[in-house]
Amino acid sequence: MTTAPHPREALFDAGDLLPELPVCDHYSGVEARMRKSLELQAELGPVLDVTLDHEDGARVGGEAEHAALIAELVTSEANRFGRVGSRVLPWSHPRFHDVIDVLVPRAGARLAYLMLPKVRGVADLERAAAAIDDVARRAGITRAIPLHALVETHGALREVQALAAHPRVESLSFGLMDFVSAHRGAIPRAGMGVEGQFRHPLIVRAKLEIAAACHAHNKVPSHSVVTEFKDSAALQAAATRAAREFGFTRMWSIHPAQVRTIVDAFAPTAAEVDLAVEIIQAAMAAHWAPIRHQDTLHDRASYRYYWQVIERAHRTSYADGPQLPAEVRAAFFPAATAG
Repeated sequence: MTTAPHPREALFDAGDLLPELPVCDHYSGVEARMRKSLELQAELGPVLDVTLDHEDGARVGGEAEHAALIAELVTSEANRFGRVGSRVLPWSHPRFHDVIDVLVPRAGARLAYLMLPKVRGVADLERAAAAIDDVARRAGITRAIPLHALVETHGALREVQALAAHPRVESLSFGLMDFVSAHRGAIPRAGMGVEGQFRHPLIVRAKLEIAAACHAHNKVPSHSVVTEFKDSAALQAAATRAAREFGFTRMWSIHPAQVRTIVDAFAPTAAEVDLAVEIIQAAMAAHWAPIRHQDTLHDRASYRYYWQVIERAHRTSYADGPQLPAEVRAAFFPAATAG
């Protein structure tokens, strides 16, 4: 009997596959904290990306110096998994070119992505991408560095479908604080808090439009920060709502204490994983024909859902936390198991 093809091959066309990004995107911009973030990633494994922050990390006048530091860290042995990116300055910033002229030639071969803040629409994205590509080309870097973008302006939200459809974009993030500020006081201060950001209609609308656009174009929607970083219960509630109610598959962290809470909130439960494994194994035994499981019929439509549960469990298995069963990892993720 022939072996059934792997779920990714059997259930998805190439254009339907999402970028394989960790569920947590951890930001740090001060040197000591950037180094600690890389140590945390080394400890937990690649369940988090580390974004070394230039926009909020560089002192005024020290932009090129900070870019050189970020490049040094990206290319160092501390970047063990190749999952370190950087948030650069906005395209409209007068020092944008100074930063990429330093960062891209030195680290472009190893940057997991560049985050573009405050894009005002597709035109900003394309201008920034062209500038980055030009610097990379002159430096002899042939890869197209993946781009992430922050939706935090009225223009970006207006063009969110086009941003998500752009072939260079892997992920769109929601910039809560700047989005609220852009409303010039029309959204109250509570909208920036852990409760208000899930209640105010304008913020809810923005989150839903970002998530929907990303899912429509096979990109990763990333949820905004929770600034109450010492309130673990509030963070747990926010991360759970972002994942379970608002359709986000990734979330920002701004403090090391937030990482495990976010990863756990985005992970499927043990019962969800057990059911998904049972159904996928039965489907493979049937060579992806329809099956009956616990008096429920399943076919390729539900198989895709349950395979995505298994993939999410894999992306949220960290070194000292919940893990997929060893036999499941060996069967479905042999490269990760071997590593």
